[in-house]
Amino acid sequence: MGKWFAVLLATASFAACSGDNGGEGGEGGAAAGTGAGTPTSSGVGAGTPTSSGVGAGTPTGSTGATPTGTTGAGTPTGSTGASPTGGGNCTGGVDIATASGNPFEGAELFVDPGYVAKVQSSIDKTTDAALVEQMKKVQKISTAFWLDRIAAVDGLAAHLDAALALQNQICKPVTSVIVVYDLPNRDCFAEASNGELRVENGGVERYRNEFIAPIKAILAAHPNQRIVAVIEPDSLPNLATNLGKKDCTPETEKAYREEVAHAISELNMPHVYQYIDAAHSGWLGWPDNQTKGAEIFSDVIKAAGNPAGVRGFATNVANYTQLSYSTESYDQQSNPCYGEFDYVDAMAAALADVGLGDKHFIIDTSRNGRGNIRADWGYWCNNIGAGMGERPKANPGGATRLDAFYWVKPPGDSDGTADKNAERYDLFCGYENADQRAPEAGHWFHEYFVECVKNANPPL
Repeated sequence: MGKWFAVLLATASFAACSGDNGGEGGEGGAAAGTGAGTPTSSGVGAGTPTSSGVGAGTPTGSTGATPTGTTGAGTPTGSTGASPTGGGNCTGGVDIATASGNPFEGAELFVDPGYVAKVQSSIDKTTDAALVEQMKKVQKISTAFWLDRIAAVDGLAAHLDAALALQNQICKPVTSVIVVYDLPNRDCFAEASNGELRVENGGVERYRNEFIAPIKAILAAHPNQRIVAVIEPDSLPNLATNLGKKDCTPETEKAYREEVAHAISELNMPHVYQYIDAAHSGWLGWPDNQTKGAEIFSDVIKAAGNPAGVRGFATNVANYTQLSYSTESYDQQSNPCYGEFDYVDAMAAALADVGLGDKHFIIDTSRNGRGNIRADWGYWCNNIGAGMGERPKANPGGATRLDAFYWVKPPGDSDGTADKNAERYDLFCGYENADQRAPEAGHWFHEYFVECVKNANPPL
């Protein structure tokens, strides 16, 4: 994900966001427009992993993290052999119900063992003792498990088994977060994170039969644990702003609408809480874009049969937009939503206008700790100076119906390669604010991880 320029709809209205035009950092992705109030392009996203979940198939060191990301790593002792139906050390199993409907509330947030291993690879290269201690803290923070290709599904059952083992050890609900991210013609306005499936080559059938169907079966086999699913980053927002550009064709639009509807319908289960990707303030922050995006979301949810499992929407996935505005050096292009708090409030209002006023939100805070790191709002690729942001936390406040801050993008996974000769090179990975040491999207980027740790805000 993350290489999508959004062609934004010009507007002069500021009614969609708070009156102070607040929003810290405005870092979401509007490339400089041709004039105030007439943005002509908006970079969006920030390069989600394309090969995440390393080692996830054998999570021998599963770890848990509280909603503030403070619990330690370690293999759950006394919990081996726990079945997907419950058991373990807890008599009668663990009650995973939540009175509020918020899957992050009152839960331990599962730490991906694959991510722990990636961080460990950086620890092994680091001699600064203080920095090593900071990195060890990151190993205790929950990040999402990315299903970004068909092969990644092979590790999902073991990942959820490890989370269940932890739940049966601590006798408390454990929430796992996965990202469903393999649409046909994925990231249609991108170069660095295009997917494996093509509409013209049977991609729709493969998506349904080889990707969604096995995910459904695995989730259904784990009914006694909370599972959060972030659905197809950047897909529907591209339909709001990028149709007719690059690979955003009518065929792509049809696939996006129908397959997102298929996914949310098939994954509709009482223990699965779905959050559809809803871009960020620098993409759909303009009122016209909010309206168009909300209408698309409504159409797709209706086409899926209004599944109860759609809890809401995820914003700022793999991006850098700060929560509230301080100051930025680039042109805001008359966007009234500078930060994610403003954007969530505005999008909540737009959704209410189309009958979706009951939906909730999560904000990806994995790399939005620092502002003033981009010359242009549209820069999304491995931005130099980025820092980890607020830790995963339930009910943080600050915006309408905000369920949680969460680290959807695992910090340290590259947004895209800086190698201009690479097949998946994207121009944005060569711009002045992009770290030129970067490997392919999704590959571990040690040097960048180190900088994100050093720049963490709040500090680690």
